[in-house]
Amino acid sequence: MIWGLLIIAIIVLDQVTKHLIPVGIDIEIIKGFFYITYCENRGAAFSILQNFRWGFIVITVIAVAAMIWVMILQKHVLARLSLSLLIGGALGNMIDRLFMGYVVDFFNFYPFGYDFAIFNVADISITIGVALLIIYILFIYKEPPKGKTSVAEEAEAGFPGSED
Repeated sequence: MIWGLLIIAIIVLDQVTKHLIPVGIDIEIIKGFFYITYCENRGAAFSILQNFRWGFIVITVIAVAAMIWVMILQKHVLARLSLSLLIGGALGNMIDRLFMGYVVDFFNFYPFGYDFAIFNVADISITIGVALLIIYILFIYKEPPKGKTSVAEEAEAGFPGSED
C-alpha cells in the first residue's frame, strides 16, 4: 500500500510541476548555472529517439508491468523503494506522451558552463530509482543457490529488511 501511495505521489508531483511551468518560460534562478526553461521533449533522455512516441508508450507499459511483477516477488524495502520510484517516474512521463505527444522538461542546469540535459520530476525519480536499484543489486540482493529454491519460493521467504 505504501508503495502505491509513493507511486501516486510521484505522478501527482510530476504532473503538477509540469502544468505550473508556462509555455516558453526561461527564468534564470542561479546566474549562469540553473534555469527554469520550458521544453517539449519528443524523445528520451538527452532528446534521443525523437518522435518515437508510441514506441515509448508500449515500452513503458511493458517495463511497468515487469517492475510490478518484480515488486511482488521482492520483499526487500530498498528493492520496492527503487521500483516505486522507477514506476512513478515512468508513468509520469508516459502520461505526457499519451496526452500531449511529448514530455515537458524544465529543470535546466549548466554545470561548469556545460549545457546539461533539461529534465523534470519524473526524470529525477527515475534516476534515483536506478541508483538505488544498482545499490540493491550489487550489495544486498542474494541469488538463491542453484537448484535449491525458485524465485517465487525465495520471494515468499522474504529478504532481510523485507518488513513492509
